[in-house]
Amino acid sequence: MNPRLDLLQPYPFERLRQLFNGVEAPADRSPIRLSIGEPQHATPAFIQEALVMNLRGLSAYPTTAGGDGLRETIAHWLTQRYDLAPIDATHEVLPVSGSREALFAFAQAVVDGSRRDPLVVCPNPFYQIYEGAALLAGAQPVFLNQLPEYDFRLDMDSLSDEQWSRVQLMYVCSPGNPTGKVLQLEDWKQIFERADRHGFVIAADECYSEIYFDEGAPPLGALQAARRLGRNAYERLVVFSSLSKRSNVPGLRSGFVAGDRQVLKQFLLYRTYHGCAMSVPIQAASMAAWRDESHVRENRTLYRKKFAALEPILGPALATRLPDAGFYFWAKTPCDDREFARALFADTHVTVLPGQFLSRVSAGVNPGEGFVRIALVAPLDECIEAAERIAGFVSRRFGQQA
Repeated sequence: MNPRLDLLQPYPFERLRQLFNGVEAPADRSPIRLSIGEPQHATPAFIQEALVMNLRGLSAYPTTAGGDGLRETIAHWLTQRYDLAPIDATHEVLPVSGSREALFAFAQAVVDGSRRDPLVVCPNPFYQIYEGAALLAGAQPVFLNQLPEYDFRLDMDSLSDEQWSRVQLMYVCSPGNPTGKVLQLEDWKQIFERADRHGFVIAADECYSEIYFDEGAPPLGALQAARRLGRNAYERLVVFSSLSKRSNVPGLRSGFVAGDRQVLKQFLLYRTYHGCAMSVPIQAASMAAWRDESHVRENRTLYRKKFAALEPILGPALATRLPDAGFYFWAKTPCDDREFARALFADTHVTVLPGQFLSRVSAGVNPGEGFVRIALVAPLDECIEAAERIAGFVSRRFGQQA
């Protein structure tokens, strides 16, 4: 077996399962799971219909690059969403089987193991796929802390020049999971300058880009930032997006990558051997989803209602603050986050995810310590019930006013 598999750490939800071993939740309370970022809003009927109406496409092998119609639909969406010059659908867009699969595969295609001690930069806290992808590609992950005292900005100066010189790939997540931080133009300028200086590729994970509060101020995207800074060829930049959160279709496994055509040309070659091609019915359903914005606006409205209802309840208990975007509260805990999650489950049957499970020690700090991630994915009434249980628990256990 590949010895690098031994480097992988247990996934956060396996660690959560182990944390809860031997814990009995109260049987008289219904379980409410706010630990996993799995959208639970209804999948729009028109997406389901598009899938069913194209089932005959199962009789054909799909192409790795996807059909012209899907690539053109995605290219049009990108130009409209981010106010870009026309995207070349043939060379600058590639459909993928969900952003998770593509984020992992990308490192395998990008990292050159023949070079000395390659590094892959990850935000911290982070999506654990980044770390696993780096390790299995033969690189060492290094982490940039995102701390509340610095408004969750990436600590770019925590790596030495020698370390930056060995970086081959940098994962960036905006809006951030779990902090909800949206990078601004100045943040992107610093990242692009580092990439130019050291020659590494940027993988921008934007799967939460369509969950935000102000319809008139959507989050800045990486391609959008590049264009505003005159980087019209998107040098060494590839963005990853997905329908899972935007359209409530996590089981569809549909997303795309877009950006630097030279990087995508090589990534397509890799994927030809990797064997991940999107089936024709999934492509048809994806085109229907990308072409419609009304269901996405309705989806955002549902999340806004949840944040508006929960913030007054959780704010006094856990000093929560509204994220820039996304559907998580990154909430400060009054004790060790693992202890908090375990005791909360035992007392209330509500599940949240300890922040330590989403981060690593870097520069002597684990930025997830003392936080829990609360995913507002359940229906509104369940989210309100969960918030009231959490606030009551904090008040009883720690004497804090809820």
